[in-house]
Amino acid sequence: MKILKLAIVVLVMSLASCSPKETKPKVTFIELGSVKCKPCIRMQGVIKQVEAKYKQDKVKTVFYDVWTKELEHYADDYHIESIPTQVFLDENGKEYFRHEGFFEFEKLDKIIQKKLIN
Repeated sequence: MKILKLAIVVLVMSLASCSPKETKPKVTFIELGSVKCKPCIRMQGVIKQVEAKYKQDKVKTVFYDVWTKELEHYADDYHIESIPTQVFLDENGKEYFRHEGFFEFEKLDKIIQKKLIN
């Protein structure tokens, strides 16, 4: 009986210490721009469309305002030459597509779809 109680305690403690497995999104869509740039402002609507269509476990969206002091380093990190720039990463964090300028939702969505299908 003591062994059974001990086994139950060990099992409960093991289950309690297990954290749920974190899932990586299939695509990370990074928008590098500013809230003060006209094409960048238009891209905010596109970002909202992406967020409305896809769950965060499929497509994660990230926005970096590279005209702010705390986020300007992302312009160098991603080697951007103009804003807005969109960078798409696969589930391993490897860049698979890049676009400069305003990127309409329909064309952007095709880039996401290709990666989700593969």
